[in-house]
Amino acid sequence: VFCLFFSSVVVVVRCRSAIARVSSPRLFFRVLVAMDPDSVAKAFVDHYYTTFDTNRSVLASLYQDGSMLTFEGQKIPGAQNIAAKLNSLSFQQCKHNISTVDCQPSGPGGGMLVFVSGTLQLPGEEHALKFSQMFHLLPTQQGSFYVHNDIFRLNYA
Repeated sequence: VFCLFFSSVVVVVRCRSAIARVSSPRLFFRVLVAMDPDSVAKAFVDHYYTTFDTNRSVLASLYQDGSMLTFEGQKIPGAQNIAAKLNSLSFQQCKHNISTVDCQPSGPGGGMLVFVSGTLQLPGEEHALKFSQMFHLLPTQQGSFYVHNDIFRLNYA
C-alpha cells in the first residue's frame, strides 16, 4: 500500500486491493510503503496534467535546480527556468486528453520513466494537437519524487 501526496487535493489510489486516501498542503508525492510503478505513474500523470490545465504555475515545485525540460527541441535547465517557460506559453487554458501511459523502473536508485501520449485541445481550435511527453522521476531523500527530465514534443503526422 502506498500513499500519494499532492497540493491541497485528496488522491485516492488503488494498490493491491487497498485504498489510500490522503491530503497534503505541499506539491509532491511520497511513496510510504511498497511502490507499484504503474499506479504511481498514473497518479503522477493525472496530477501533472490536471494541474497544467488549471494552474500551471504550481508545477514548478515538481522540478529541482538540476532538472531539465526539453520543449520542442529547446533545452531549459533548472526549476525556475522551466516554470518561466511553462508560464510563458501563448495559451492560458488547455485540456490534455491522455491516450497512453507507460512506465518502467529506472536504475537501482528507485527512479521511474513515464511516457505519455495524448492530445492537447486549445480554446478556439477545431482540432486537437497530438503530443508525446517523457518524464524521468527520481526519488528524493525525503521519500518523494521530483521530475529530473521532461521531454515534450507535438506530433505533426
